[in-house]
Amino acid sequence: MNRVGGGTIAMLICIAASGCAGGAGNLPQLSAAAPAAYRLGPGDQLRISVQGLDAMNNTYTIGDTGAIAMPLVDVVPAEGKTIRELEVAIASRLLERKIVLEPKVTAQIQTYRPFFVLGEVQRPGAYPYVPGMSVMTAASLAGGYTFRANTKTAIIKRASTEGRATSDTPVLPGDIVQIRETLF
Repeated sequence: MNRVGGGTIAMLICIAASGCAGGAGNLPQLSAAAPAAYRLGPGDQLRISVQGLDAMNNTYTIGDTGAIAMPLVDVVPAEGKTIRELEVAIASRLLERKIVLEPKVTAQIQTYRPFFVLGEVQRPGAYPYVPGMSVMTAASLAGGYTFRANTKTAIIKRASTEGRATSDTPVLPGDIVQIRETLF
């Protein structure tokens, strides 16, 4: 009887332990290094200036189509581009339309698109991104971990990838950070 009971207890412990991983065990580890160049996406707000063209100097938000609508050049695709690539694209449009012979375009990110924290935090939801964030700072913004939270690992969904993350893993704009529950 003790052997069967002991085996049953061992099996229950294994099942419980595998349940704690919440499916994260088979996910690849996300890189601890942030990407070299930030890529723009829907929701990013930019301040764009064109020297000599006051009508174009304004704050623009990248729409859900991944583009910005600007006077004189119409719609400019922005999603997936770096700031420098967007500046070049706008300058090229100005040259194509012969609006300016030597366009000088500058763009700055005013507000990054939000990131999201789900799961075992006090206040799950969307939060404004601040450069240099980690999983730990994201959880802190969301009111901290609950008493059931697994504080050692999390899952981050980023664009078309998903992976395991530690408390030091960088969080990027648009990320979905899921803090899992632990039983131990």
